[in-house]
Amino acid sequence: MSATKPPVAPKVPHRIEQLGRVRVDDYAWMKDDNWQQVLRDPKVLRADVRTHLDAENAFTKAVLASTEDLQAKLFAEMKGRIKEDDSSVPSPDGPWDYYVRYDLGAEHPIHGRRPRGHEGAGPADGEEVLLDEPALARGKAFFQVGAASHSPDHALFGWAADEQGSEYYRIRVKDLATGQDVGPPIESAYGDFVFSPDSRWIFWIWRDENARPAKVFRRAARGGDDALVYEELDDGMFLGVGVASDDSHILIHVGNQETTEILLIPASDPTAAPLIAEPRRVGVKYSLDHWTDRWVIRTNDDGAVDFKLCTSDAAVPAKATWRNWIAHQPGRYITGFAAYAGHLVRAERVNALDRLVVMDRSGAEHIVAFDEEAYALNLEGGYEYATATTRFVYQSPTTPRQTFDYDMATRARTLRKTQEIPSGHDPARYVARRLTARAADGAEVPITLLMLKDAPQDGSAPLLLYGYGSYGHAMEPSFSIRNLSLVDRGWIWATAHIRGGSDKGWGWFLDGRREKKTNTFTDFIACAEHLVAQKYAAEGRIAAYGGSAGGMLMGAVANLRPDLWGAIIAAVPFVDVLNTMSDTSLPLTPPEWPEWGNPIEDPAAYDRIAGYSPYDRVSAQAYPPILATGGLSDPRVTYWEPAKWVAKLRASSTGDAPILLKINMEAGHGGASGRFDFLKEIALDYAFAIWALEKDWKAAG
Repeated sequence: MSATKPPVAPKVPHRIEQLGRVRVDDYAWMKDDNWQQVLRDPKVLRADVRTHLDAENAFTKAVLASTEDLQAKLFAEMKGRIKEDDSSVPSPDGPWDYYVRYDLGAEHPIHGRRPRGHEGAGPADGEEVLLDEPALARGKAFFQVGAASHSPDHALFGWAADEQGSEYYRIRVKDLATGQDVGPPIESAYGDFVFSPDSRWIFWIWRDENARPAKVFRRAARGGDDALVYEELDDGMFLGVGVASDDSHILIHVGNQETTEILLIPASDPTAAPLIAEPRRVGVKYSLDHWTDRWVIRTNDDGAVDFKLCTSDAAVPAKATWRNWIAHQPGRYITGFAAYAGHLVRAERVNALDRLVVMDRSGAEHIVAFDEEAYALNLEGGYEYATATTRFVYQSPTTPRQTFDYDMATRARTLRKTQEIPSGHDPARYVARRLTARAADGAEVPITLLMLKDAPQDGSAPLLLYGYGSYGHAMEPSFSIRNLSLVDRGWIWATAHIRGGSDKGWGWFLDGRREKKTNTFTDFIACAEHLVAQKYAAEGRIAAYGGSAGGMLMGAVANLRPDLWGAIIAAVPFVDVLNTMSDTSLPLTPPEWPEWGNPIEDPAAYDRIAGYSPYDRVSAQAYPPILATGGLSDPRVTYWEPAKWVAKLRASSTGDAPILLKINMEAGHGGASGRFDFLKEIALDYAFAIWALEKDWKAAG
């Protein structure tokens, strides 16, 4: 390594006794007890913690100084694949077409509308600017708009903005006729809001002092007093608000990873008290929408692991009124549906491939699918209910995003837009493949590969293996302008569709959580071993990459098989699992217990988490080069998790590979907010992977 010495975090033993078990945390001091205020104002961070994080950032910069030219090249390549003055396909709604567009070089978009059917986007084409994000973001280190929407009568526009990365949003509403805000801003919002179908009211979610969604409020859309609509007393539940597709109801969604409860407010009486559709039952998930004369319910009730659809004619669709409609089929995961006046479209996933099924009101249905070996197909829908047109996006590892309007009656596909790659992209240069690795218990784990057609298959090519494997999130085989910067350099990009995600159905998720969590880690290792056996990679020439819960995966596989990896990149990694799941003040702790277990009350959960928690399982062994990143104002994975992990890794590793930490002092969980600034963070990750696998760190040492 270089002559620059890594920061040495002092060990301050902190004894924790819990359920008759004792652990000692030498780096607990890195958590600022005033962390709630740090989220809102990072300047109040305790001085000793700031000094340490600054030293870590300086060390990482010094160690990776030789990669700065490479980082700049990677960034330029990725930026060159983005159409800088891009715009979305307009979505029609009544007399207007709504869209977002970027001016040349802008980090943030402009939200606009134009008279329906007009072409072009800009002042010369009848554009009305609804929200000018570049102007609002000017001079701010961080600026991110969450929800943004016009009112159904097209007279108002609301948006929620986060100016710190803490995910505390401020909602503003403006009158589009005057351009002036109506009423004072809504503070401490969760980011989610909706207008009532009559445009008279706005509903939003309030975050409490622990950054949890706790209450739903209502306010007159043009300003007025706030009225409490609903308060959730269970800290383990998330909240959401929405409107039924046919505008018949306002919906309040309460739920976590395994349990749902939905409350209904009739749109004809928006100030009415909400009524529960079906009371929460642990382990039962459901979503619903109103399809003109009936409710459609998607649920896993009655053992429908991969979900089924039911209908109900009742005003309040309690379970007793549900009628089975689209039966459960194991292995066919119904991921969602969209309702239109004359059609219903359901999204399904079979063996990690998406398809859409279109049904008319008579029950006749047909499938929309594609033929590539690996692809992603996502339903986008639109604003309008009384239409025969839906919208979907198709893409694959080799095929840029294609946006189609689809006539559900005639089955005609109209290609509205193909993602433009200004620097050029020839799909024929690449090949995407689908492999299957066999886990130790016999489970077949899909792997998606992207590589140049002439990439060697003798183990000599460097390979990046990406994984997540939590919360039922599927890693879809989509197109990425970022990944091409590695693939064009002869790398193979591999995505592991491991258990804990829903790539092969909801049962795939259930087999990778709580008591079965270690399947996630061993699946990832099985994928790496299969790639080595098939000569797509070699041990020590694989860069493992994951973020958030995928960062926990990185920490776990670093402990289990450090010899497999030539580099590990852990972005905002959830690695201090036992401490975090034992701290009820943190935003996500109670809502996360269904995923991991509750180590405060359940000894089995404590022992299970302690058995794989990356921070707790760090041991004296030679670790590969590791880069951990984080955000100071991150409310999901707090900054001290990667900081503590890196300190413990350095103190424990018996090897000399570099272990680096980069904390963004002006951002949260998602990193930098600008579309180009974010690419600089990805460029750092990729440059580190190249540097590590090429053993440049040894030459510098």
